[in-house]
Amino acid sequence: MNIEVFRSYCMAKKGVTEEFPFDEDTLVFKVMGKMFALSSLKRLPAQANLKCDPDRALELREEHDGTIIPGYHMSKIHWNTLLLERVPPKLTTELIDHSYDLVVAKFTKKLKQALDSLE
Repeated sequence: MNIEVFRSYCMAKKGVTEEFPFDEDTLVFKVMGKMFALSSLKRLPAQANLKCDPDRALELREEHDGTIIPGYHMSKIHWNTLLLERVPPKLTTELIDHSYDLVVAKFTKKLKQALDSLE
């Protein structure tokens, strides 16, 4: 999966915005203001960081040694870095969904209602 497809998939999710809060190269995707994915636009090969359940994160790193690694510049427990062009696209979209769902699950009732009210 290339970075354009990654971006399009993230942006199609409900309540998602994109911004550059750290620098002009690091694209961050947030759902209702909470980060669930980020990617450097200059790193080659293309990479993305996604939030992940800690146990699953370890399993993925073992199963996909070298293509899914501990989160670059992130908590190594809760974030993985995917080498986008080497991870199967179906797995990448599954992991984007997983990251998004983990973040949404931690929302307050008020924030969940605001997300649910979006078209």
